[in-house]
Amino acid sequence: MTNNPELSSSESVSKPPVRRKADPAKLTDEQLLGLRLCDLDISLDHAPLARSIAQLYRELDARGIGFHPECYLADEWLCPDKEPVIGIPFYLAHPRLRALEKKIMLETEGGAPRERMMLLRHECGHALNYAYRLYRRKRWRDLFGHFSADYPDRYKYQPYSKRFVRHLEGWYAQYHPDEDFAETFAVWLDPQSRWAQRYRGWEALKKLEYVDRTMRDLARQTPLKPTGEKHWHMAALKTTLRTHYKRKRSFYAEYYPDFHDPYLRRIFPAEPAPGAIAAATLLRRHRKTVADHVARYTGEKKYIVHSVLKDLTARAEELRLTAHPDDLMDPLLKLTAYCATLAMNYLHTGTFQKEKK
Repeated sequence: MTNNPELSSSESVSKPPVRRKADPAKLTDEQLLGLRLCDLDISLDHAPLARSIAQLYRELDARGIGFHPECYLADEWLCPDKEPVIGIPFYLAHPRLRALEKKIMLETEGGAPRERMMLLRHECGHALNYAYRLYRRKRWRDLFGHFSADYPDRYKYQPYSKRFVRHLEGWYAQYHPDEDFAETFAVWLDPQSRWAQRYRGWEALKKLEYVDRTMRDLARQTPLKPTGEKHWHMAALKTTLRTHYKRKRSFYAEYYPDFHDPYLRRIFPAEPAPGAIAAATLLRRHRKTVADHVARYTGEKKYIVHSVLKDLTARAEELRLTAHPDDLMDPLLKLTAYCATLAMNYLHTGTFQKEKK
């Protein structure tokens, strides 16, 4: 629409009002949840976050790498596909938002300095891969695989494999070739990792040595793609925090401690009976037997089953659940059946719960 100077002020088209940014420190949880992400008055200048970014750049400088990927606030940790920039979750830019994240999600990924640096190094590995297009190189493909491989919705890992470095939780290097490289880079960049000694005799050492040689070469090269698109930038996200967290909770539901609560409460009575035995005690006492039977009849690895039972035991203890002293066999049978169901779902889908249609 063109602007006509002959129109009176009452006839002119008014501009939409500018929304004022909101200071999270002055709002209640309910008020925060009603806000859009783009309306939050936050920035990367928040001291702990700024210090971590500065440390990342110092580590790159110490390795002779002059390219510093640009960071920005997003809805989660990410490096957009083939874009050499680093997205950092918005909640790390303000203590009030970290508290809300902790309350709703039960954790703040990257909230602690050590974990934050691990994640920054990982995303930096992606950014350098994209900036120099390393994924196109034959040696990169020989070591890590094809960059074009599909990203599965779920993945199953081999916990004792020595083909991959161990860095982020969940053996994340085994998820995809791109993640394998990012994890390998993160271990290499960490000044405290002592990767040459730690991974001696591992197949993963070849990948680390490749990263070491390649990064030395890149110190003398200009990035092929020095900048990138900042997808899912917080400033452009009009989703409210309430909707954001509703989606996030739904997506990660099975990873929360309270995921098992409804099932555990069915297995163990809510009110303790006279002489009742703590459910956690019962689980610890019979964990090996239950794990052996579940692994044998489902075909799932004992490591996975033991991990599930460990989580169930910890949660039963937090909930202070009990078992009736006169009938311990019933909860054990139900628990074994529940674990077997979880194991079968995981064996065939990579998730512990069947997806709802």
